[in-house]
Amino acid sequence: MPTIKEVADLAGVAVGTVSHVINGSVPVSELLKRKVQAAIRELDYHPNHVARSLKTSRTRTLGIIVPDMTIPYYPRVIRGAEAAARERNYSLIAVNSDDNNGRQKELLSLLRSQRVEGILLAVAVGPTPLAQINRIMSAGIRLVCVDRIPDRLAVDSVSVEDVSAAELGIDHLIAMGHQRIAIVTGPLTLKNERQRLLGYYQSLERAGIRPDTDLIWEGNNLADDVAALCRTRLHKTAGRPDAIFATNGPTGLGVLRALRDCGLRTPEDMALVTVDELTVDDLFRPAVTTVVQPAYDIGFRAAEILLKRIENGDGMLEEMTIRLPATLKIRDSSRLPFGAGAVRPQ
Repeated sequence: MPTIKEVADLAGVAVGTVSHVINGSVPVSELLKRKVQAAIRELDYHPNHVARSLKTSRTRTLGIIVPDMTIPYYPRVIRGAEAAARERNYSLIAVNSDDNNGRQKELLSLLRSQRVEGILLAVAVGPTPLAQINRIMSAGIRLVCVDRIPDRLAVDSVSVEDVSAAELGIDHLIAMGHQRIAIVTGPLTLKNERQRLLGYYQSLERAGIRPDTDLIWEGNNLADDVAALCRTRLHKTAGRPDAIFATNGPTGLGVLRALRDCGLRTPEDMALVTVDELTVDDLFRPAVTTVVQPAYDIGFRAAEILLKRIENGDGMLEEMTIRLPATLKIRDSSRLPFGAGAVRPQ
């Protein structure tokens, strides 16, 4: 197995220079960095991070816990976080809580045992383990919340601006002539879901539309469950909405399945807008109008803050609260209603 001294000899530099390149602890000229990296590749050298961490108490490793990696939004968050970590020569361990509070507690303990220096956390549904998180932070492990921001926890956080994100979708549906707009939410125990519901109310109020409690459908983050909920509501023709706003990707998929099962067409029978892209491609027909969260940027900014906390210690005293704007991608699913007197847009 090659040693760090062999890497230094091959590159023609001091052992300390190789260490600086590997750890990113001291700036090294681009010329020397390229020499060291070429020697590392040629010798297939792998630093013993475990041994080094025992000596220095540094692992240069971060962890990120997300509810469900199969939802296209979260891999984009992870990619952004990984890019920021890589810029500072940190590694990132990504794990999946299955949106389960018990599993989340296990993963927090696991990451702590792996001696990560910081954790990015998108909280699972259910009570946030405040005591456990406070113990982790008291032990010197930094933590930043991403996407889902828990109540009653003083911690840095990065997410979309949830209220205005919902307003983008609802304002668009109202502008397209829709009046009876149903909202399908995830669990309202989550703060971001409550904020999106608030955006729905505010948009209706500005337009002079009285909210109808029969059009507020609280679901969960499982597409099959949401589909069952929506089928029950959509089978009734009396009071049926003419548009639906889904507050996240899984609820959007559930709505689409329910529309299909009920024989309803989008946009001819029912307009649809959802938060988050439903797939990683554009194969849905009709294409779905989407409120797009800046997932990559959320992950990148959150990891940047986490790394600053790790590297600056108590030099950053103020709690960082970053809320990024969403954008609206208008597609086929939110055309004007084709009822009496309506004209199909060209």
